[in-house]
Amino acid sequence: QVQLVESGGGLVQPGGSLKLSCAASSSIFSIYDMGWYRQVPGKQRELVAGITRGGSTNYTDSVKGRFTISRDNAKKLLYLQMNSLKSEDTAVYYCNSWPLGGYFYWGQGTQVTVSS
Repeated sequence: QVQLVESGGGLVQPGGSLKLSCAASSSIFSIYDMGWYRQVPGKQRELVAGITRGGSTNYTDSVKGRFTISRDNAKKLLYLQMNSLKSEDTAVYYCNSWPLGGYFYWGQGTQVTVSS
């Protein structure tokens, strides 16, 4: 079973940027379509962005033009570059299979807080 470890979150002011990383424990990661998800307490986890194993991307409308998902299969890493951050982007961010998350065990996630 592939283990996923998210990192790169933190506290940032509105308009700022963060880059999240997701490290996979196995090279089998490279054959899966992957996505970033986020969850706010009391709400369902939502899909933010997805990327196929070949590099085609898809974004939820609220982050289009601000977030960029990418991957480095050789390094077993998934990234999410987040620019022009807004308070509504505050959440715990997770990586997992896409478009249906949950094929792998969910990691601990990384907290992103956008606040002045």
